[in-house]
Amino acid sequence: MHSTLAFETNQMLELIAIVLFSGVLFSKLSKLIHMPDVVMYILAGILIGPAAFNLIDVSAYPAANQLILTFGAAYILYDGGREINLKVLSKVKFSVLLLATVGVVASTAITGFAASRILHLDLLTGLLLGSVIASTDPSVLVPLFKTMSISKRLKQTIIAESAFNDAVAAILTLTLLGLIAGSTFSLSGTLLELGTSAFGGVAVGIIVGFPASYLIASRKHGVFSEHPSEIGLATVISAYILASHFHFSGFLAVFVVGMICGNKKIIGLWVPEEQYETQVRFKEVLTLILRMMIFILLGASIDFAILFSNLGGALLVVAVLIFVARPVSVLLSVLWDRQAKWSLKEILYMCWVRETGVIPAALAGMMLAANVPGARVISSVTFAAIFITLTFQASTAKLLAHWLKLEELSADGPTTPSHTPADDVTDPFSVPCGDEHFSRDCLEEPYPVYLM
Repeated sequence: MHSTLAFETNQMLELIAIVLFSGVLFSKLSKLIHMPDVVMYILAGILIGPAAFNLIDVSAYPAANQLILTFGAAYILYDGGREINLKVLSKVKFSVLLLATVGVVASTAITGFAASRILHLDLLTGLLLGSVIASTDPSVLVPLFKTMSISKRLKQTIIAESAFNDAVAAILTLTLLGLIAGSTFSLSGTLLELGTSAFGGVAVGIIVGFPASYLIASRKHGVFSEHPSEIGLATVISAYILASHFHFSGFLAVFVVGMICGNKKIIGLWVPEEQYETQVRFKEVLTLILRMMIFILLGASIDFAILFSNLGGALLVVAVLIFVARPVSVLLSVLWDRQAKWSLKEILYMCWVRETGVIPAALAGMMLAANVPGARVISSVTFAAIFITLTFQASTAKLLAHWLKLEELSADGPTTPSHTPADDVTDPFSVPCGDEHFSRDCLEEPYPVYLM
């Protein structure tokens, strides 16, 4: 018994070591050939997985794989929440709400109907496929936008949409699975479940996020002010577990925790500069490692036999998702928001940027394991959607923003990587919300520096 446990432990450590070494190597390679690192991580996974050199077999460690995918997505969502400026988000809240609800339903309906025709599936199975690939992936979008200087409201609308639409897509998928299993559909019941999951996730995020922020703040209650990284990590895990326990959206809960941590100024809290810098370094390294592991394991999990068995139809369905379902979803959502006053260029950009990733992969894997009717076809289309959107859309997102001149469309004026609004801050109480770094040296005492 002991030898078996020791052997399995060594095997898992070997898997982690191979994944990390591969991630570092292909991260370096991505910079040399100017290819998005996510694409290279997937390629690394394919090469070290069963499809090529067979150095790792993810299927042998389902619990470890699920742990990495779940925690990785949760922590990256938390990181995305820290990037959100609540003042900016309040101006586009209507667009975000519609994109995450009406947009997901519209995408599911259009893609599902097309899939049923193209792949000769019954309508319910086609809609199930559409719901699985309807959500967008924050684990790609958050790091992608950190390297870009597009307007804050556009950036935060797309990131917030990716956080909120995961819950909607998951509930829609479970509802359709119930219908396929013979359950009775109830519109009121579905809406109630959606509302409960979403509002419950928000509530858990608030309940966990505010005390955690107070515990690490430089105030009399900040007993853990020297340990913001450790408390941040424990808070993310606690929020996700607590929300999941009550069948709320764990991903939404950690996103709200991130928003609270990234907007401490609103409640008059700040973190000492030394601890802030430590936390930022820890967060950046952990996020990078998690992104490596998520997408390398995703690449290693791709079943090419399933993919190639439905390749032609899968490509057509993905084309419908990208060129029909997404534009229609965006138009149905943002045109009603008169307050946001979206420009045509911003709408075109939202129509293009929608990457499929971790959550659809997890849903597809769950259905394969449960032998759901049509699961093999759904899995092949999901893998095609992940690979195409990450290689084709993610790699062109920055180029499209430059071509549309969106880097100049900022409510706060032009923003470039070398000059940010923080450079113009003279009043510490006017420091904008969001997870940005400001030096104490540039401000006069005794004012506190609001570090998010």
